[in-house]
This record gives sequence, C-alpha cells and structure tokens, in this order.
Amino acid sequence: MDHLYTPWRMAYIRGEKNPVEGCVFCQLAAAKDDNKQVIAYSKYVFVTLNKYPYNNGHLMIIPYEHVPSLEALSPDVLSDLMLNTNRALAVLRKNYNPSAFNIGANIGSAAGAGIAEHFHFHIVPRWPGDSNFMGVIGNTRVIPDTLDNIYTELKAAWQELFPQEADK
Repeated sequence: MDHLYTPWRMAYIRGEKNPVEGCVFCQLAAAKDDNKQVIAYSKYVFVTLNKYPYNNGHLMIIPYEHVPSLEALSPDVLSDLMLNTNRALAVLRKNYNPSAFNIGANIGSAAGAGIAEHFHFHIVPRWPGDSNFMGVIGNTRVIPDTLDNIYTELKAAWQELFPQEADK
C-alpha cells in the first residue's frame, strides 16, 4: 500500500473550528503584514493564495470592497481586477508552466461560493492528468507543495515581474 503524507494538514484537523467573526477577506486585506498568504496588493484588489487549493498555485483576486457580486464593482475596480488577473497568470506561468487555467467566480452560495458575501476570482493552474484517481475515486486532492513554499516562490516572482507594483 502506498502512503500519502500531508503533515501540514494536522494543524487544521486538530485546530478549533470556531467561525471567524466578520469577513475573512476583509480581515486578510486589513492585516497588510507578511502573513504568508497575500502575494500582492494593488489600489483596489489584492492577490492571495487559497488556503484550501484545488491545485498548486491556486490564487484568488479579491477586491477590498465588500460586495457580493461583480456588477457592484466600479469600472476602476474592474480594471484593476483584470490587470491583476493578467499579472497572476504571468507569475503562475513563470513558476509552474501550467498547460491551462481555470479562471472564474462562484457568485452566490447556490453557485458554490464558500464566502458568498465578498466577490472574488479564482485562478487555478491546470496540467494534463491533474484530475487523477485521488480526486475522482478518493475525493481527495493532492497538493505536492506547502503553502509556505508556494507563497515564497510566487511572492518573489511577482516582485521580479512587477517591481513597480509590489505591495502598493
């Protein structure tokens, strides 16, 4: 029998599951510290790792504005959202050379949004065969790297590719 070791999950498994008061995205945006999750800040949005990724490098682009849907955002925010989506694609291509991407938003809980009250985009790098037996049969996703390593690599790549935009 093969074994899959994921020791970083133990902190989550054993940790308390108290609900977070307030919006976790608003709290994350307000923290503005080196929290090993936010890759970049811009004027209207920030780019962060997904704490529960579908694949290595799964990012989210999140407006600072707490709104539930895309159409509630101003043209300036929409423009910044798409510009940083393009930047995220460039950083992910540089670091992981994915074959493809899924980019999208789940608007509303019925659409699968885990945090329906605060709009956000997902960017998921994809490779041939990344939907293997673990996800299909075992209902388990294998992420071959730690979030700390992913953060360090993507943060450095973002700063290298977009030094003028780093941590606005």
